[in-house]
Amino acid sequence: MKILTTVKRVTDPDMKVRIQPDQSGIVTEGVEYKMNSFDEYGVEEAITLKEAHGGEVVVVSIGPGAATKELRTAMAMGADRAILVETDADLDSDAVARVLAEVVGREEPDVIIMGKQAVDSDRSQTPQILGSYLNWPQATFAYKVEIEDGWAVVGREVDGGTATKRIKLPGIISADLRLNEPRYASLPGIMKAKRKPLETLTPDDLGVDIAPKVKVLNYEAPEERGAGEMVDDVDDLINRLKDEARVI
Repeated sequence: MKILTTVKRVTDPDMKVRIQPDQSGIVTEGVEYKMNSFDEYGVEEAITLKEAHGGEVVVVSIGPGAATKELRTAMAMGADRAILVETDADLDSDAVARVLAEVVGREEPDVIIMGKQAVDSDRSQTPQILGSYLNWPQATFAYKVEIEDGWAVVGREVDGGTATKRIKLPGIISADLRLNEPRYASLPGIMKAKRKPLETLTPDDLGVDIAPKVKVLNYEAPEERGAGEMVDDVDDLINRLKDEARVI
């Protein structure tokens, strides 16, 4: 079974992000980058499925040349080879999906496992758009995956609880946080990752026009929260919630 999984290089969500003075983007000087956390769960699930069923895990990233670091990390975890579609452009979800669709056409995987969203943009759109372009079934927000006889049974996080969906492969699964516990890359894995194949392409190589369909006008920092207030007792808290906040 060939499993294709994706990783995105994102700013470290634990860092304080600063907006550029002209509001055109964030200040990138001194910013740390890492693998998108939801993608870590996707990579782990792809490797786990390979260990259970055999086959190959191909990890793909679309972004700057520096994203080779995140690809090497995925290969150190256990992915077999990597593809970087190199571009410095800021792609919208549709452009990412169109690039991935071309990669899928070249690789012909049996299943695609992606993080449900990127922690920098929080759009949660690419898996769904990719499914539309490929005309493949999909199961989003997965917390459990079982594959057997060409089908995937996926437990999904939904509003108010969980649901189970069964899709015919090839298909797309997007990973949620409860899906697994991503492994740490071992020292032998890190050494092996240096020798694993990493192919570099460009959107032009794939014949994809990456002109965005969504235009970001500007970035604004959220309003700072006001200082909290101390209350005398529980009765005072209840009265304030009722009379001032009007939430009860």
